Amino acid sequence: MGFTNTISAIRAARTKHRAYRRTYDELSSLTDRELNDLGIGRSQIGEVARSAAYGNDG
Repeated sequence: MGFTNTISAIRAARTKHRAYRRTYDELSSLTDRELNDLGIGRSQIGEVARSAAYGNDG
């Protein structure tokens, strides 16, 4: 893998991680009732955030 490809891969990974953290933080800030309205249990927040950011890759 060349230098340019490595830099691109690092940028893509950072972008995905930021999306994960943003989604995780936003879902964590919701009340249990709001999460329930979305069909998400508090214990599922990490899984939902991971799926949103990484799709099937994560």
